[in-house]
Amino acid sequence: MADPTDPDDLGDLAVPDHAALGIPEGLEGLQAVMDRLLSEDGCPWDREQTLQSLRHYLVEETYEVLEAMDDPIAHRNELGDLLFQIVFQSAIREREGAFDLGDVITGIRDKMLRRHPHVFGARDERGRPKVTAAEVEAQWERIKAAERRALGAQDPKAPSHPRPLASIPAALPALARARRMQEKAAALGFDWPDVQGALDKFQEEWAEFEEARASGDPDALRDEYGDLLFVLVRIGQKLELDAEDALRAANEKFDRRFDHVMRACHEAGRTPGTVSLDQLERWWQDAKKLERGDPTGAA
Repeated sequence: MADPTDPDDLGDLAVPDHAALGIPEGLEGLQAVMDRLLSEDGCPWDREQTLQSLRHYLVEETYEVLEAMDDPIAHRNELGDLLFQIVFQSAIREREGAFDLGDVITGIRDKMLRRHPHVFGARDERGRPKVTAAEVEAQWERIKAAERRALGAQDPKAPSHPRPLASIPAALPALARARRMQEKAAALGFDWPDVQGALDKFQEEWAEFEEARASGDPDALRDEYGDLLFVLVRIGQKLELDAEDALRAANEKFDRRFDHVMRACHEAGRTPGTVSLDQLERWWQDAKKLERGDPTGAA
């Protein structure tokens, strides 16, 4: 048994035999674990959690999945952590009498059946769906709009006009939300026909950005800067590039290169912040050469 006073004593890391504990396989077994944790003789920490306290864990687990997607084993583990958050929140709602995990599963099953009539409905003579991928996307949006209208009919305060962007979470990271908004608008025909149209728009927005910069108005400058970023997101989509992925890769590249600069600074016996910009730039260029495999790059 682990010694709680010893931070290095992790105790026995072997997994207890779930069958011997009466815990079944699969999702049912995970539910049984959750039920035990929330029982009167379960885990004090788990029993104290609320939907509010679990919010930041859900966000963290989601981003950990994104980070792990290039490694199958890590990806599997992080998906498990994310799944546990779904099970946890469903268990809390079950104890409120709102819904349980079975309702969550039934809901998403029925939604997928409803939104894929081309798969679960009529098919061509060879048994294939009768629609193209582009038609599927447009059909998906039409069905979602019908679902929203059905919900709106139950809410007297709901607007009567279509609001296809309303289903995009406002809490999404800004680049991801911009991408989803532009995808939905494009599905309804509000889009440039090719990447050149988006590039022309960028040039237009750049001119407006320069005007705002010259004006000295910080609010106008922020607005025009945002417009530039927004158009860049669509340019990336036109080129089959995801802005979030591209910026994440750029962040990682900057991290690697700046780490080289800091290491060179340390090896030179210099204190960061006291080195000239010219010297920092030389070390930065060395880092770029090393990444390209250039033997002239400094060690």
